[in-house]
Amino acid sequence: MGRAFQNRKESMAKTAAAKTKVYSKYGREIYVCAKQGGTDPNGNLSLRGLIERAKKDQVPSHVIEKALDKASGVGGEDYSPARYEGFGPGNCMVIVECLTDNPNRTFGDVRACFNKAKSKLGTPGSVSHMFDHCAILAFAGDDEEAALEALLEADVDVIEIENEEGRITVFAPHTEYAKARQALLDALGETEFEVDEIQFVPQTTTPVEGDDRVLFDKLVDALNDLDDVQNVYHNAELPA
Repeated sequence: MGRAFQNRKESMAKTAAAKTKVYSKYGREIYVCAKQGGTDPNGNLSLRGLIERAKKDQVPSHVIEKALDKASGVGGEDYSPARYEGFGPGNCMVIVECLTDNPNRTFGDVRACFNKAKSKLGTPGSVSHMFDHCAILAFAGDDEEAALEALLEADVDVIEIENEEGRITVFAPHTEYAKARQALLDALGETEFEVDEIQFVPQTTTPVEGDDRVLFDKLVDALNDLDDVQNVYHNAELPA
């Protein structure tokens, strides 16, 4: 699982280069999270983690505050989550997560991206069953047993825990994110998470090379250019 996660991180790293896009993504995600669980980070642990992640990615305070104000009812749009699944070049599997105020528009935009890359949208569930929907928390340390004990005492259903090169990485079901994060904070004190995310991690990978690689890059770039797209997950194994 760790290798698949790392492949995903490396292949998508260039997305973070467009700062305004990153700010917009965080703004929408914070808005929806606060709308669903409340605007107080102390009472909404998912929101707390999201805000800390946004600050780590250098999202300005005014972007965060604006999103919280909107969630409090001070005007603004009404976004809802949408997820699309399909098959990309080389028959790799792709999941596209969106936050949208117009599902018909978003579906049309995502479908157009797939069509232009000679790819095909599937039905809900057509590929997601081949991914694990995981909370991923990574931090500097080497006491794997202490971390695991803290998680088990908090009744967290741990999928996997890795200890490599002075970094511990915990994988848990996405529904356990807030509980796992709080259990680690309680055990470790205030610590900085190097990775603090919920992702779809592929169970298997598919090599994508040659002409398919060119089309794959075209698909991912087009999807990431859409304002409504928050995340693109895939199981493509890409050559260096």
